[in-house]
Amino acid sequence: MTKKERPSPMIAFRKIFSQPRSVVSAIRLASVGVFCVTPFSFALTLSAQDVSNVGASSSLATAVAKEDPKSELASAQDVKVQAIYKAVGGPTSPKVPVYWNRYHDNEEIETILKQLETQFPRLVQIESVGKSTEGREMWIATITNREVGQEETKPGFWIDGGIHANEIQANEVALYTTWFLAEMHGENKFVQELLRDRVFYILPSMSPDSRHAHFYEPNSTNTPRTGQRDVDDDRDGKVNEDAFADLNGDGHITQMRIKDPNGRHKSHPKYANLMIPVEPGDRGEFTLLGIEGFDIDGDGRVNEDGDGSYDPNRDWPWKWEPGYVQRGAFRYPFSLIENRNMAEFVLKHPNIAGAQTYHNTGGMLLRGPGSKQDAYEASDLRVYDRIGKTGEKILPGYRYLNVANDLYEVWGGEIDWFHQMLGVFTFTNELFVSYNYFHQSSAGPEQSHEFDQLLLFGDGLVEWQEVEHPTYGKVEVGGFKKNWGRQPPGFMLQEECHRNMAFTLYHANQMPLLKVQSVSVKPIGNDLHEITAIVENQRWTPTHSAVDLKQKITPPVSVKLESSDFKVLTSQHSPDVLLRNSTVQEKDQANVQIPSVGGSSVVYVRWIVSGSGKGKVVVTSVKGGAAEAAVVLP
Repeated sequence: MTKKERPSPMIAFRKIFSQPRSVVSAIRLASVGVFCVTPFSFALTLSAQDVSNVGASSSLATAVAKEDPKSELASAQDVKVQAIYKAVGGPTSPKVPVYWNRYHDNEEIETILKQLETQFPRLVQIESVGKSTEGREMWIATITNREVGQEETKPGFWIDGGIHANEIQANEVALYTTWFLAEMHGENKFVQELLRDRVFYILPSMSPDSRHAHFYEPNSTNTPRTGQRDVDDDRDGKVNEDAFADLNGDGHITQMRIKDPNGRHKSHPKYANLMIPVEPGDRGEFTLLGIEGFDIDGDGRVNEDGDGSYDPNRDWPWKWEPGYVQRGAFRYPFSLIENRNMAEFVLKHPNIAGAQTYHNTGGMLLRGPGSKQDAYEASDLRVYDRIGKTGEKILPGYRYLNVANDLYEVWGGEIDWFHQMLGVFTFTNELFVSYNYFHQSSAGPEQSHEFDQLLLFGDGLVEWQEVEHPTYGKVEVGGFKKNWGRQPPGFMLQEECHRNMAFTLYHANQMPLLKVQSVSVKPIGNDLHEITAIVENQRWTPTHSAVDLKQKITPPVSVKLESSDFKVLTSQHSPDVLLRNSTVQEKDQANVQIPSVGGSSVVYVRWIVSGSGKGKVVVTSVKGGAAEAAVVLP
């Protein structure tokens, strides 16, 4: 067909909508839930033979044919759907369409996970690791290619988000990673290889109760950081009786001010919502009264007993300290059911070799230790440095830092539990950084107000408005909305999700990956043979971290020569090609035990055997995966 013979998009548009409603619905489905006839999405032309040649859109012809076999669309005579003009780096036609420019509540997260499991049954399985304090299910997705290898023999990578529920984009990054891995598996070689060799365990919502509270109850961008377990914060025998008060009823907890000609603050000359202090000796316009609320229980204090008031990320057993040492610590390690649910799952999966926990804010790639009295082994730090410094490239504006020395001390933090007690290389990403506003370093509080003015058009702030306060009379409330400040606005959310996911996938790809590089057989006389296997770690993370070796957390790597045809007489292993200074296997000579295979390195394993026949070399590593190779003795 020539260009002149093709009908215009509008003619094709009318032709489609002359079909039964269900046919139109099928067309919408094939086009990712969006119908738009433009030169940049898909065009409709006359050759229906080409419908089946369109690739991602080929299901359209089948769907139409099943719905109405007699229709012109199904008869392959007059409609062609050209392939979508694909933006690189994402799925062409997602089976589970999701808007990544908005935030999702618990029910939506559950729905997306279940849809992914339905659409990708050989990749995604979901289960609940338990219920939260208020009885919500804590859903986890396990993602790997189940058609290749066994899940438990693959190095595992753990991801969680939202342990501090006000840090709402943390859940989105974890959910986006789940979606991306499933949707891109059929289109991207890197993802295919990743899910062939690795397994991901992703828990998007560590604190679902408080996520619900943040979404549907009055809160600020900073609350609730805690969980929803009842705590008598002011020790008056009551719980949660003096929480924030939403004085203007808009769902956002902002700031309060009162007009005062002798006050110490005034409005910024350019940004009216921004309060700035006056110079010494000058008179201001307002006195600031703190966060929106009043003394509900009449004890002279405001907002002192609201949701919870413990920190879920001070509940982990390594270097745990009570509340008088570590603010926010609860009763004892794992005293919070959500953390205990998660920990029980992790402990059942010793194959986990890498982990990522998402928080906000500040644009940081954090490693432990959290306490200055603690220390990581030098060789482990080299692994962290390599990953973290690459992360600074993947995430412009982010800084690779140590918690204790570069931020503040944390006793009983999650990442130290992972590393020091499980031997797992773990990062915390503090999501979102003000650098993203104008791609320059922060220039002070004016920057966010300028961003709100130029790019959000005022949508990020509650303008000051007068309300009646039960104690102070007429006051004004205003300031940042709860859905901005610590969280990126909608148009920046997907990039934040993708870049952080990319950092995590980079880390996951560098987990240990053992392969049998080669097996050689050499006759040495008297019906004896020398079998040498070279076992290679194809990634630069070792099979055992240094702390793992020190604490004997994970069993050694097993390299076993299996055969019913010949007998193993002796065996040894060494990192040296000539097996100089080799280690001799004293017992069970067929099953050579290697403490660790270093990153991007090899180990030479040699057996002396008698007899002839067939066998195989079987490599098993809890955190490094499994591999095997055949052996034939003449």
